[in-house]
Amino acid sequence: MSSDPRRTPPLAPAPRPLLRSLLFVPGNRTASWLPKARAAGADAVILDLEDAVPEADRAAALDQVTNALARQADTPGGPALFVRVTPLDTWAAAEALRGICGPGLSGIVLPKVTGPDDIRLADRLLGWCEREHGLPRGHVALVPLLESARALHDAHGCAAAAGRVAYPGAITGAGGDVERAVGYRWSPQGCETHALRARVLLDVRAAGAPHPVAGLWTRVGDLDGLRAFAEQNRALGYAGMMAIHPSHVPVLNEVFAPSTAELERAARLVAAVEEAQADGTGAVTFEGEMVDEAMAATARSLLEWYTVGADSMRE
Repeated sequence: MSSDPRRTPPLAPAPRPLLRSLLFVPGNRTASWLPKARAAGADAVILDLEDAVPEADRAAALDQVTNALARQADTPGGPALFVRVTPLDTWAAAEALRGICGPGLSGIVLPKVTGPDDIRLADRLLGWCEREHGLPRGHVALVPLLESARALHDAHGCAAAAGRVAYPGAITGAGGDVERAVGYRWSPQGCETHALRARVLLDVRAAGAPHPVAGLWTRVGDLDGLRAFAEQNRALGYAGMMAIHPSHVPVLNEVFAPSTAELERAARLVAAVEEAQADGTGAVTFEGEMVDEAMAATARSLLEWYTVGADSMRE
């Protein structure tokens, strides 16, 4: 008996690529700003249908975003395209989600998350959209913006609520929803949000969500401040950052990629440990430090990032 291809389960989606820079582009300026985002070298672009677009312009912005996604599907390449939708609490929002879902869409950025129930609802809606378009289950990543105290407190629950959750983290820019919800007073040094960013990172890592990202840096011309903040986030363990201006992208791409010196040291460390293991020794002194298999595994992970992660960003 022949099988019906319509009943064949779709293949599982490929692993989520690493993203160093995710640049917001207002949805009503997609046509003019998207080329600038590509030229800046952004790993991903977030076409914004929410806060960056006046209410009166959202219908026209949705048309621009839909057209950009269609072109992405026809001529793949360049940055991955995400869309920040409005909260999925109306039929109009659900219908807009249905309209933009397709092969050119890499992910949905979900704003104003209050807890895991918001994630589960978005996951179900995306599952229906994927079936309608013949896409694999989980093709569209879900990026929750934890913008309430409740969601930040339950970052683990939010990240674990659906398998498609990726790139979650603490987005602690100056002003905005998070500052209002938590009550901190933003400073360029970031000391007031350091503990929050660290705890949210641990929570989403523990939930198994891939490639957490942080943000935002709202001082457009202060690239030195951006670099310091990005280096702080990378030191915590974040994989990338969201950005609001094309000039920020090269800084983020540099900070969140391993340097040549880091890669060379990692290769030397792996070689030293493996040579010691071949001689029956578990630990060895390497460049003034005692190292063993745990350090070698970390070094291998860094080298794999370069060979696999960098390749995925060039595709």
